[in-house]
Amino acid sequence: MTEKTITVTIRNRWNDEPIYTTEIPGDTPSGMQTRVALERAVSDRADLGDANLCDANLCDANLGGANLGGANLGDVVNLWDTTGDRRHIKSLQIETWGVTYTATHMQIGCQLHTLERWWGFSDEQISKMDYQALEWWGRWKPVLQQIIAMSPADPGGEKPFEEAAAPVEATE
Repeated sequence: MTEKTITVTIRNRWNDEPIYTTEIPGDTPSGMQTRVALERAVSDRADLGDANLCDANLCDANLGGANLGGANLGDVVNLWDTTGDRRHIKSLQIETWGVTYTATHMQIGCQLHTLERWWGFSDEQISKMDYQALEWWGRWKPVLQQIIAMSPADPGGEKPFEEAAAPVEATE
């Protein structure tokens, strides 16, 4: 009996061309399919530059050694315990919770928010996240701000340079 598989394709964020395609087990939950394909791509040393990873669930993904230059990491839905590529996705383990951040977002434990939102949370908002959160945040917030300022994650990339149309020659 042949095991059912699903084809997953990681596409270029700018032109929607396939970057990497793989077959994964058919019983892989839909929220994990991109992560499984992404880990295979990293294992195969595929160039994931300019990959569209928008809406990907990267929970527990190991992206060490991945080339994510130019990848669209906007709206990633889960970075919990992701091992980053040390350039676009960075990871720390600080006491109680793992911390993973990109140029725009940070996940601490199960909480994923924009960096701006994290820095603006009130003590009341933080204390509602977990009974240990406020004490931890009071101690680690300034350290995290300093780490991120000193070692920011590279953005997912800018739109590639588009060649200008050839100049029109003047007519007399």
